[in-house]
Amino acid sequence: MSDEPSQPRRRPRYKGTHPRRFEEKYKELDPQAHAEELRKVMDRGQTPAGTHRPICVAEILEILDPKPGEVGLDATLGYGGHAQEILPRLVPGGRLFGVDVDPLELPRTEARLRALGFGEDVLTVRRMNFAGLAGLLPETGGGLDFVLADLGVSSMQIDNPSRGFTYKAEGPLDLRLNPNRGRPASALLQALTQEDLTDLLVENSDEPHADAIAAAIRGQGIATTTALARAVRGALEPFMDPEEMKPSLQRTFQALRIAVNDEFQVLDQFLALLPAALRPGGRVAILTFHSGEDRRVKKAFQAGHREGIYADVAPDPIRPSPQERHQNPRSTSAKLRWAIKSH
Repeated sequence: MSDEPSQPRRRPRYKGTHPRRFEEKYKELDPQAHAEELRKVMDRGQTPAGTHRPICVAEILEILDPKPGEVGLDATLGYGGHAQEILPRLVPGGRLFGVDVDPLELPRTEARLRALGFGEDVLTVRRMNFAGLAGLLPETGGGLDFVLADLGVSSMQIDNPSRGFTYKAEGPLDLRLNPNRGRPASALLQALTQEDLTDLLVENSDEPHADAIAAAIRGQGIATTTALARAVRGALEPFMDPEEMKPSLQRTFQALRIAVNDEFQVLDQFLALLPAALRPGGRVAILTFHSGEDRRVKKAFQAGHREGIYADVAPDPIRPSPQERHQNPRSTSAKLRWAIKSH
């Protein structure tokens, strides 16, 4: 064995004064060792790479009001930000079930929460879709006191180019929350007719230029995120300035993501199962990020209220405060609705 001292590992090299590529952000991707760097990033109104900033935390805690001994469900565990705030309020004797479909992020989230001291006695983690809620109920001991669902996609999924969720970086056009199941967005684009693609863009993202975009991207063999972005920009160039194209780019990726993951059907199934899963007086809070999601939640809660299933429901959606929207711009489109089950 050599007695020569090992050479220290050099940091990744990048152009300019700050790293721009996801894999170069070594400080942000190692939050335990670089907490001060993460604070600087958040103070700039940004989300550190590989993390997620939970939205409407204070409002959700007020609605759900978790108490010691209660049993709850975080139906979209994600990065675990909401769960981290809920768990201490369940001790002693309470339990939180955290579920998510993402096989890549879920083990990392569980490891973080376990490292904070939340053992199996208070936190149960399952890799599953929340549409399978009925299969979880036998473990809850008779039902749930509260349920949280934070819909959409997490920042750590958006920021990682290899997941294919963002038009801002080169990556495979995938968009699957569980990359081990179903077909990627690139395959979906090849399978749809132009008419079906137009309908998809309207239904899933209210895209006003759906006809032009569908004509430009249908059957083009688009395999990467940047190729899709170029095709969308090309479709919009005749009647739109480049700086005005961002919303249509976001809506196109959103529409394909919703379709690839069958998100609306999954949400409808989850909403139908909720009443039977909640104990009398149980509380539910759902964060949505798109009008199609919000309409489904609103109608389900209102129908349940009319039928006497829910004693009370949110009269209007709760929006993130101006301060939160400034500090975390990704919260801007969020809407929070709640319901309370009748006794």
